[in-house]
Amino acid sequence: MNTDKLKQLDAADPLRHLQEAFDIPEDTIYLNGNSLGPLCRASRERINEVVNDQWRSDLIASWNKHDWIDLPLITGNKIAPLIGAREGQVVSCDSVSVNLFKLLSTALMLRPECEIILTLQDNFPTDLYIAEGLSRFLGDARLKVRSLDLEDLDLALESTPAIVMLTQVNFRDGSALDIEAITRKAQSNGSLVIWDLSHSVGVMPLEMDRWNVDFAVGCGYKYLNGGPGAPAFLYVAERHLPHSEQALQGWMGHKAPFEFRPEYDASEGIERFLSGTPPIISLAALDAALELFDGTDSTLLRKKSAALAETFLILKAQYPELDELQLVSPTDPELRGAQLCFSHEKAYWICQALVERRLFADFRNPDVLRLGFSPLFLSFSGLHDAVYLLARVMREKSYENHKFAKKDKVT
Repeated sequence: MNTDKLKQLDAADPLRHLQEAFDIPEDTIYLNGNSLGPLCRASRERINEVVNDQWRSDLIASWNKHDWIDLPLITGNKIAPLIGAREGQVVSCDSVSVNLFKLLSTALMLRPECEIILTLQDNFPTDLYIAEGLSRFLGDARLKVRSLDLEDLDLALESTPAIVMLTQVNFRDGSALDIEAITRKAQSNGSLVIWDLSHSVGVMPLEMDRWNVDFAVGCGYKYLNGGPGAPAFLYVAERHLPHSEQALQGWMGHKAPFEFRPEYDASEGIERFLSGTPPIISLAALDAALELFDGTDSTLLRKKSAALAETFLILKAQYPELDELQLVSPTDPELRGAQLCFSHEKAYWICQALVERRLFADFRNPDVLRLGFSPLFLSFSGLHDAVYLLARVMREKSYENHKFAKKDKVT
């Protein structure tokens, strides 16, 4: 594939106008939006507005004057169409870990007969940690965590009713699960299902309502570009809201938080899943970034991210020196998310050598080089330079410099 063909793909890209919304340094190729989305100009402007025009000028009056108090719901309602949910079922708050704890506790109260959390061994580790921590807190007599290999999942879903906790897109290899089919099978046995959408929201078509999903959580700082540590979100199906209770009963989930009653009286809607005071600056950054998705068809996002990944693979095949990077993601783009993962015994070294050259990828233990293909800011032409740089690093073996072996805290 030559540069003329790549330029043609860029010219035909219906999302190309969105690239100007991001502030990415000119000398940078960013294939790590699956880990941390880049800064968009709207978020920077909103942060300046919140800090300089609102907080500085109006101080505590800003909670009412600038509607800070409702920002978790306002932001949640912007996320709702990205996951195929009606308004009033999504709220943006806390982290994925905290929100997952809330939803697990809710599911256990809705299904007290369920004594098992069913999950996969290769689920994202924090999801496993939260489930295991809850199990230890409640005791084995009340709750056990059963982690399976993927090939054993179908049989397990047909047996004992459980709280099923799964991630749609595997963080390590990019493989994607069928939310609709798995949810239907689990629910036929009386189970409740919680989906982690962290590696799929913003790049894949999602239909929480139509697929009859019970609960979901997701990340705000990956493909949604909300900034480092951006608030996460949670979804609760409307049918469950009137009966839902959650263990982290904080004052923001109270029906009347500023009456300061000693007794907890949960809000009637999705607000009951709030706990502490919302982080306004980070919420504002996420809220502004979400405006980039206004009017954007999620099928276009999916189509472009898949096309970017396929183009990368075509370009990679033109360089024999890249053959030693073995694809571990599914070859069928319909079976994977918006990332490609390659195995190599020195994947971490390679990743560090690329970052030194301003090509950002990331590493996942034990031997995976991971590349993300965010459709909002990446161009097809940019992939040419990315593959050329990767081939140069591999051909020259510049990654074998021992300075690249030193592990940083964040990999």
